[in-house]
Amino acid sequence: MSPPPSSLEALAPDALIGRAISGDRRALARLISIVEDQRPAASHLLADLYRRGGAAWSIGVTGAPGAGKSTLVDRLIRRIRNDGEQVAVLAIDPSSPFSGGAVLGDRVRMQDHITDPGVYIRSLATRGHLGGLSRATPQASVVLEGVGFREIVIETVGVGQAEVAVAAQTDTTLVVVNPGWGDSVQAAKAGLLEVGDIFVVNKADRDGVEQTVTDLKQMLQLGSPQPWWPPIVTTIATEGEGVERLWDAIVEHRSHLGEGDRREVARRHRTAALLRATVEEEVRAVIGANVAGEAWEAALDEVMSRTTDPWAVARRLTADITQR
Repeated sequence: MSPPPSSLEALAPDALIGRAISGDRRALARLISIVEDQRPAASHLLADLYRRGGAAWSIGVTGAPGAGKSTLVDRLIRRIRNDGEQVAVLAIDPSSPFSGGAVLGDRVRMQDHITDPGVYIRSLATRGHLGGLSRATPQASVVLEGVGFREIVIETVGVGQAEVAVAAQTDTTLVVVNPGWGDSVQAAKAGLLEVGDIFVVNKADRDGVEQTVTDLKQMLQLGSPQPWWPPIVTTIATEGEGVERLWDAIVEHRSHLGEGDRREVARRHRTAALLRATVEEEVRAVIGANVAGEAWEAALDEVMSRTTDPWAVARRLTADITQR
């Protein structure tokens, strides 16, 4: 039996990690909360868990709101569990305007798995972060991988054309669309065409599915030749139809990445994205400390009185960063 939350709070970080590795879901939830909220123990936890990782496969599921992403993820969970693998899902949800927490829409749709000890589903709030993800998505992924998950699914919040950040954080990116998904001009505008490893035309029982598949093929053909040609899979996620074909496409993409040094190159790009984002977070933290307090108010008075300009003040306030 898992200990109550109060006793978990008293546990040292190493003890929490040990419990999470042994399957304690309360301890795992606690670990993710610590890194998501950037509590003092977060750096130590992430350093330990990052060293333990490196063996997981990750699937990103992105697309416009209402495309059926959550239902598709639910079906993918079932398919992964059929192979006996444990799976963790990070469902990125909109933030509550009141608490800042996640509005648990996606997790509600996956309730069938709530009693399965081989499935862990966690909602993360966007908290204003752009690109369809939460700021804490990379850190939460590190935690999940570090405690032993080898299959990780990340479902984005659903923000349309700008939702491309997930491609930099996953091995295989699924772009989910529906029949009648805009015209070819709209498709060309969508950055989603550039990040998809597999395209899923969900709700394929609706009119227009064949035209949507044709439009996607034509737009993909306009791109530069690539070693991997993204397949287009039609599904009816509510019925489970096409999910096996989709899983075959995912496995085929993994095999493709396993050829030569492709996975190493892809992982290097992902690591670079993680490192860049981490550096930016650190810089923002330093800047945040400089835009508050007496020095900030004095600088604001200077700009208000026009005795100096905002650009000169900005250079002064960030000097401790730029002069390193």
